[in-house]
Amino acid sequence: MLATWATASEYHFYHALALLLTGLLAKAFGAPSMVTAGWVLFAGMLVFSGSLYVLVLSGQQWLGAITPLGGTALIIGWLMLAWSLFKHV
Repeated sequence: MLATWATASEYHFYHALALLLTGLLAKAFGAPSMVTAGWVLFAGMLVFSGSLYVLVLSGQQWLGAITPLGGTALIIGWLMLAWSLFKHV
């Protein structure tokens, strides 16, 4: 369970930094698509890390089944951010 908590914390940390970067880029470029990418990253972080945190704290193993949905949202958020940067730079 400690390894699961460590994974959730690591992804939470890196994606919190990504959200800060996304906010700065959205402000600099004034691109609504970057704001959307930020929200998708936020949702992915919430579902991915959140489900792992709750899994460790509660022991409810079924929460592991929704973790990949958060991971998918994180990937989509990164792709949206990359596409938005490609369009605006």
